[in-house]
Amino acid sequence: QVVLNGWGVGESHSGGLAQKARLKGDWLVKLPAAFTPRQAMAIGTAGYTAMLCVMALQKHGITPGSGEVLVTGATGGVGSVAIALLGRLGYQVVAATGKAAEADYLKALGASAIIDRAELASAGKPLQKERWAAVVDAVGSHTLANALAQTRYGGVVAACGLAQGMDLPGSVAPFILRGVTLAGIGTSGSCCAMAGVPTASSAIVCTQCRIFTLPPRNPEKKTARSARGSALRARGED
Repeated sequence: QVVLNGWGVGESHSGGLAQKARLKGDWLVKLPAAFTPRQAMAIGTAGYTAMLCVMALQKHGITPGSGEVLVTGATGGVGSVAIALLGRLGYQVVAATGKAAEADYLKALGASAIIDRAELASAGKPLQKERWAAVVDAVGSHTLANALAQTRYGGVVAACGLAQGMDLPGSVAPFILRGVTLAGIGTSGSCCAMAGVPTASSAIVCTQCRIFTLPPRNPEKKTARSARGSALRARGED
């Protein structure tokens, strides 16, 4: 069994919904034994991206003892899974969100603290007080610029999204004065696929995923598609 993720299939190449397809062999990776095909698809690109972000932090030497790790866009798909993964690995995770009502959910995932996303959403100084050992950012724009400005010396910021914007209104100060690394995370055409995920991390992804069928929002307009719909819910142990 194999997995296809990215490479433009369903976007620049037709066949994203095909039941059978002929594909280039180097686009495929072997499905880790810990996963069923359904679990892999439920985890989806968001969960896959989150794992790549965690791997980037590990690659650059960020350990649970390094300090606080900021996750922006915390209630989104990437953010939620990133918090769950980092929390299970023992990192001290701070979640940035504009949804105060979701604080309990984020803490259940593994966040040790919550901050208001507004603290990062506006223009800030090019270099600010050092706080974060690392950052997983799915937001971009001012949020990413401020996260970089607050990252500690030698830290790493994994950037994977643009929920706030595609721009990066920051400066080179964090890079040349603090040695901060900005690691770009992309899934399309990535050769750093699930086959390269350490066994322990694969097990973490598997244990953090709970797949369940969603009831229709409007029973009177229930469709075959909604009846088959499934969702991913990443959370801590029961």
